[in-house]
Amino acid sequence: MFLKDQKYDGFGLRTKGELNDYVLCQHTAHWSHHLSVGPAEDTKVFYQSKRAFTSPCDSFDWRIFWDLYGNDVHKSVQYGYLSIFSSNTIQIPAPDAHRPRCEPPVVIYRNYSPGAELLPSRIVVPETDFYMRRLWGKPEEDLPITPRYLLTFTVGFDQREIINAAISKFSKNWTVVLFHYDGRASEWAHYEWAQNVIHISARKQSKWWFAKRFLHPDVVAPYEYIFLWDEDLGLDSFDAEMYIELVRKHGLEISQPALEPSKKLTWRMTMRRFNSEVHRETSESFGRCKDPHKPPCTGFVEIMAPVFSKSAWKCVWHLIQNDLIHGWGLDFELGRCVKPAFEKVGVVDAQWIVHKFVPSLGSQGESVNGRAPWEGVRDRCHYEWDVFQKRLAAADEAAMRDKTATFSVG
Repeated sequence: MFLKDQKYDGFGLRTKGELNDYVLCQHTAHWSHHLSVGPAEDTKVFYQSKRAFTSPCDSFDWRIFWDLYGNDVHKSVQYGYLSIFSSNTIQIPAPDAHRPRCEPPVVIYRNYSPGAELLPSRIVVPETDFYMRRLWGKPEEDLPITPRYLLTFTVGFDQREIINAAISKFSKNWTVVLFHYDGRASEWAHYEWAQNVIHISARKQSKWWFAKRFLHPDVVAPYEYIFLWDEDLGLDSFDAEMYIELVRKHGLEISQPALEPSKKLTWRMTMRRFNSEVHRETSESFGRCKDPHKPPCTGFVEIMAPVFSKSAWKCVWHLIQNDLIHGWGLDFELGRCVKPAFEKVGVVDAQWIVHKFVPSLGSQGESVNGRAPWEGVRDRCHYEWDVFQKRLAAADEAAMRDKTATFSVG
């Protein structure tokens, strides 16, 4: 059963725009009731709809439904129509034999991306990739190996030898993308591997500027893990395949390789621990952790060499602000994108790297009033962090108000 165009509002909800998602709870007594879910961007109405999922089908626990399918409903609103109908997949016994029995739903997708509603659903391709293809031959023969992971470096030509050494550590399982901030992309051509990587160039832009614009979740959807790395990392002791094995083994959704101990390290959390595979928590010097159960003492990695699972990146991408291009402060908030953060965010000790502290991006700034270019860049970093904190605090406050207002309805 597929409810594509029917509009029904069994609980008197009023939503903005067209209702394009429906839930059907089918009883063995042949009673049925349709419940509509409004557009996800209308957050208040969406949560009202969640609260309204209380039907005469008392044997069905909608809390279980939202635990199982809540994310799918969010996704379906993005990509089109969703059909949920009764199935024998899971049995939830009825508390009262005289009440009609209801079985849990199964999610069926009809992928209608915004703008594709006029197309037949089976021809719609809502996602893409960075796979390089040939201009000849058959498409199905283009990829003898389909890369499973994505590696990106934001680079300047001056660090070419560091990048050359780093890329040698990654096999054909990785698609490699170089983001060039100095406009010198063509000068990498003498490296043999440079013919097989994606080059994206925009002068004087940062890693997070590139990531927001070119690593949309629909673009990187085929990749299981996304490496978003700086250019000044030494990988002599790093094994990329082993790193993937370890993050899978320990269930890390957001991670980074540990850093070789150095006096220049900013956070104790990212320092390598010997005789350990991974760690998820640490103690910082006095005053640096307001709460030992929050970043930077747990649920924390730095923004120089993060690795994201595909599911975590879907959330993190939305957290990146278009105008806050340095990403300062993001590391303290990444844990919002995985639950529980103290289990799924961690540092991999058994695969460590060296941070070379090359202040290359600072040289891309401009001298103002006699100040060095890097000073203006650093000032903007601090300013952006302050703006980000204020923005996030305001967003949290607004979300709490909406939640309080929504769940006080009825």
